[in-house]
Amino acid sequence: MSEIIVKEVLTKKDLREFIYLPAKVHKADPDWLPPIYVDEWLLFDKKKNRSYQYADAIFFLAYKDNTAVGRIMGLVNNRYNSIKNETNGRFCFMECINDREVAHALLIKVEEWTRQKGMTKIVGPLGFSDKDPQGFQIEGWDYPYLFTAATNLPYLPEMMEPEGYTKEIDLVNYNIPMPDELPPVYMKAFDRVAKTGEFEIIEFNTKKDLKPYIIPVLELMNGTFAEIYGFVPLNDKEKQEFADRYLPIIDPQLVKAVSTNGEIIGFIVAMPDVGPGIKAARGKFLPFGIFKILREMKKSKKIMLMLGGIKKEFRGQGIDVLMAVKILASAKKKNMTIIDSHLILENNARMRAECERLSGKVVKKFRIYQKAL
Repeated sequence: MSEIIVKEVLTKKDLREFIYLPAKVHKADPDWLPPIYVDEWLLFDKKKNRSYQYADAIFFLAYKDNTAVGRIMGLVNNRYNSIKNETNGRFCFMECINDREVAHALLIKVEEWTRQKGMTKIVGPLGFSDKDPQGFQIEGWDYPYLFTAATNLPYLPEMMEPEGYTKEIDLVNYNIPMPDELPPVYMKAFDRVAKTGEFEIIEFNTKKDLKPYIIPVLELMNGTFAEIYGFVPLNDKEKQEFADRYLPIIDPQLVKAVSTNGEIIGFIVAMPDVGPGIKAARGKFLPFGIFKILREMKKSKKIMLMLGGIKKEFRGQGIDVLMAVKILASAKKKNMTIIDSHLILENNARMRAECERLSGKVVKKFRIYQKAL
């Protein structure tokens, strides 16, 4: 039996092995969706990614017969733990071949490191915040991978329970057929709110129009997402980095905001499915991958709901309906036929009810695990 050796990632060569290992694991899977590699190099760069200023992290590679066969990242998000008064460590970005001994070696190594950091519990897969892929996919293999979610094979979550891990929380992904007409309750609510004149719906045609609103929207996101599992507020530099990262692939016509008295109080950001474009580009943004991504986005029939929020004191006043009606109208103009809900926490009853009101169907499920240390 071959010995499994787990080593810390210390050199740039090691990091390259770490970043490209999932492509080796999935080489026989024709449907696998690679990450955007330029984002991966930034994500795992402790000097450039400011998230490491408030989080301790370590990367491990597992080797068998001198070949890299698995990877895992250990993380202690000190900012989140301080806000939530927790002593939780995390594991994330785990990939390995179909070998329980490899998975065991990786998990044991990151548990030891997390325990040394004084943590009493480990959860995962969970990265710096809910903006990173969360959980392992546990259902929905007949549907395409999501570029915003885990792309693991079915055997990986099956390895967790033998290691002492149990469910922390699940997330679900809905596909919703584009309605020919919105339910009457939506249109009545839209007419009622629109007639008051209290709220202004803001729509965009160009990225130039959108750009001044990005930072205010992200500031609102910090406030509205505060109660969401795994969310960590962005600081000013992170807001700018987030804006710079996503502006090139955002369709301004699929962003809506609501204001009152000049204050942004609600927003929703959607985009065409970029998965086929990323796959066509093989995860390479440069030099020509961006054109493949943009081309596929223009052909997409699926609109993905990425971010959305309403300031707490304005909830329940129909602002969500204002934005929903407008963004669905924009999507229909682009001949889109499917709405993808993105990932929704299983206990978000209100959001799930809205998806089901529109005949949405759960097509994928993801699980975050936990283990006492």
